[in-house]
Amino acid sequence: MTSLPALIESNITTIFRGKNEIVRQAILCILSEGHLLIEDIPGVGKTTLALALAKSLNLTFQRIQFTSDLLPTDILGVSIYNTKTNTFEYKKGPIFHHIILADEINRSTPKTQSALLEAMNEHQVSSDNETRALPQPFFVIATQNPYEHYGTYPLPESQRDRFLMRLSIGYPDHESEREILKQEIDFRSIENLSHVTDRDAIIQVIGQVRKVKVDESLDDYILAIIQETRQSPFLELGVSPRGSLALRRVAQANALMEGRDYVIPDDIKKNAACILSHRIILKSINGELESEATKKVIQEITDRIPVPL
Repeated sequence: MTSLPALIESNITTIFRGKNEIVRQAILCILSEGHLLIEDIPGVGKTTLALALAKSLNLTFQRIQFTSDLLPTDILGVSIYNTKTNTFEYKKGPIFHHIILADEINRSTPKTQSALLEAMNEHQVSSDNETRALPQPFFVIATQNPYEHYGTYPLPESQRDRFLMRLSIGYPDHESEREILKQEIDFRSIENLSHVTDRDAIIQVIGQVRKVKVDESLDDYILAIIQETRQSPFLELGVSPRGSLALRRVAQANALMEGRDYVIPDDIKKNAACILSHRIILKSINGELESEATKKVIQEITDRIPVPL
């Protein structure tokens, strides 16, 4: 019997061609109750991935275009005075949806970025001395272009740490792009995508992820990787405890997607780069893109740390 995560992956890949591993990691991210940062050029399918995920899960979706004049209230909502009732009424912002696409997040000011990231971390919005819970599940996919820096406000390290994963989609391979051309797959194709599950089923799977067993030796393996980032001569900043928790949770989700109720070392090792690379700072990049250079450092660390038997 095909598992629910596998059904979701299969459904999305009918639209999002040639990037099965990216789709898989996005599903891992939502099952791990985290948020996803995608750094890539325009036109490679960031919006398509987000909307296809929402359609497959039958969840509400909202795209927010970040600009320099976007205000926190444009995202979170605002209280408006009603002259008929002589009271303030709260008008919910676009963040009150299950899946949010924060497009070009680095184009908004730090104040607006912080408002979004606080809501991501707390899963709630506070205003007028009242706290309003965000819908569950709640998943943010934020995008930014790593090549374009004019008029942008790069996310500081402390805010990038709020994202569970950082991915780069990249160009499709030759055959996949041929299929995209031949079948004319574009943004409008998502309208015909059917859902394969619903909110309650996803929440149930998320609950199962938490129950996946992690042996004490594997906790030590995770901590050895994390400690190495803090001691590495190539790094100015190592991974925080939030990063070690993220790596553990994604390893549990990966085990569940592969039909196991226990974690093995490969669940940790194969996901370490996309979870840890944006949480470290290199001493020298030597002309490489920061995202690629940090991935190499994490890969080198995981290759060096002995795997528990």
